[in-house]
Amino acid sequence: MIEPPSMVINTVLSVMAYNYPPEKLSVYLSDDGGSDLTFYAMVEASRFTKIWLPFCNKFKVEPRSPEAYFRTAAEPLEDPAMAKEWSSIKTSYEDMKKRIETTTERGQISEELRKEHKGFSEWNSVSSRRDHQTILQILINGKDPKAVDIEGQPLPTLVYLAREKRPQYRHNFKAGAMNALIRVSSRISNAPIILNVDCDMYSNNSASARDAMCFFMDEENGHEIGFVQFPQAFENITKNDVYGSSLNVIMEVEIPGFDGHGGPLYIGTGCFHRRDTLCGQKYSKEYKADLKGGNDRKVEESASVLEETCKVLASCTYENNTQWGKEMGLKYDCAVEDVLTGLAIHCRGWRSIYFNPERKGFLGVAPTTLLQALVQLKRWSEGDFQIFASRYCPFVHGYRKTSLKHQLTYCIYLLWAPTCLPTLYYVVVPSLCLLRGISLFPEISNPWILPFAFVISVHRAYCLGDFLWWGGTFQGWWNDQRMWLFKRTSSFFFGFFDNILKLLGFTKSAFVVTAKVADDDVSQRYEEELMEFGASSPMFTIIATLALLNAFCLVGGMKRVIMQEDVQNLLSNPFALQILLCGLLVIINLPVYQGLFLRKDNGRMPTSITQRSIMFALLACALALY
Repeated sequence: MIEPPSMVINTVLSVMAYNYPPEKLSVYLSDDGGSDLTFYAMVEASRFTKIWLPFCNKFKVEPRSPEAYFRTAAEPLEDPAMAKEWSSIKTSYEDMKKRIETTTERGQISEELRKEHKGFSEWNSVSSRRDHQTILQILINGKDPKAVDIEGQPLPTLVYLAREKRPQYRHNFKAGAMNALIRVSSRISNAPIILNVDCDMYSNNSASARDAMCFFMDEENGHEIGFVQFPQAFENITKNDVYGSSLNVIMEVEIPGFDGHGGPLYIGTGCFHRRDTLCGQKYSKEYKADLKGGNDRKVEESASVLEETCKVLASCTYENNTQWGKEMGLKYDCAVEDVLTGLAIHCRGWRSIYFNPERKGFLGVAPTTLLQALVQLKRWSEGDFQIFASRYCPFVHGYRKTSLKHQLTYCIYLLWAPTCLPTLYYVVVPSLCLLRGISLFPEISNPWILPFAFVISVHRAYCLGDFLWWGGTFQGWWNDQRMWLFKRTSSFFFGFFDNILKLLGFTKSAFVVTAKVADDDVSQRYEEELMEFGASSPMFTIIATLALLNAFCLVGGMKRVIMQEDVQNLLSNPFALQILLCGLLVIINLPVYQGLFLRKDNGRMPTSITQRSIMFALLACALALY
């Protein structure tokens, strides 16, 4: 439901249609939901590739996700032959999409459809999506001479995998799924380069595989490169980026800075890896890999034999008493297994490359509600700080393995979560002290105000300049400042204290998948850039409480100042800076006040949160006063 099959197959089709020799491409889908609906969509996609790939190659289609292409491309009326083929392919795609969506809405595969492929029989013995055997189906066998498109050209190999899951065994979330894919692919194709891409990040550039290979095959430095990371970019960002999801400053400014210190971190999607580095290979000057020779493994077994022999590689017990999840594959027991795995690869001596072409390599879907954005940021900050507070801390694990500069660059993100503490201090303490009549900052006429003014003005101007330089708007920057406040006081706060609880043994790691689709009314509010509060969450309770606390303190503080005799002399007023800070927090929280008291739509703040936040804010003010 949160990762629809129609979205998944568009990502699959976009990478199958790479401008790359199809006999050297193998595409594997890890379906950790174990859904026969997703498998049905893959069967439909495997048939559609026979007409889609020739069409892409013939007309140089970009992007090669059918949904994205037909949504943006205009019918080529100037060329009747192409227009006819274009219309035919579009009709075929829409028919396929309609069949998939109709079946998905129905929630089950009809008996008629089950007879179309032997793979559906695998679900006869599935009790639940968390308790089933390995389901492995080679939908297109690239080694089969019969696996060709309508023009007789070979097709890439296409494999569906739902690894075995049993309630009594830990499955290690995304990292476990990736490691199962690494093992299964080593038996079927064993390609030396692996692209990892999330289901919602379709390929937007058919040359991405060739671009990545240029780095790996560089005659001078290619042997040093462990992975090539493309940036995360999103196609559904609104004009003013209401949830600050574009990550433009991070992707365009911060991560490129890693290149001078050993290379960027691995961000979990849009990344081309050497298979050897993912399997624990240490870098040495003598290391050589023949990338020109294609796949190392030349297996002549039939697809049915391969399916049976590979199932054990994705079983629950295969990793017992092995180094998988420790020294091999993606690391386990971390919410951001990608960052931890990338750090481990760097500590084995490999470099990485950040490649950000003008035409983005991959486009995904950004969160369309505030809660989705905050939950995602909570997982990132929690996992990052978990790394810092463990034996994998860059200063410990990376000691004498990577440069100090590289260790420090990692800490930009690993220390996200603790920034909740100073932020909460500045949001709460100056406001309560204003209400209580305690001055914290120098008077505006005092020379000691200059350091405060310098830091505030230069830092904000620098952030604004960065944001505008990379295509943002002033309103977008202001929204980003609001999200900066929200994420530090909610996402980072929960991420920080969840880590403390984990260290004390009270909680365990979890992995939350954010929804990739939204209801029509939610999507409409997102397009209108109205903040979506329509859910009950402790994060919203904190945000609303802090917003009301600052409003109450501003009113109380202004009342105190107005009642003073020297109100005319603002420059000598000891509370001027606190009033300015508190007023700024009130202005930045205006959408919260609207959600609490003014809005009537389904995206307003739930009544229960409004009541709790008023009570908590009044209690804090009462404690400060009395």
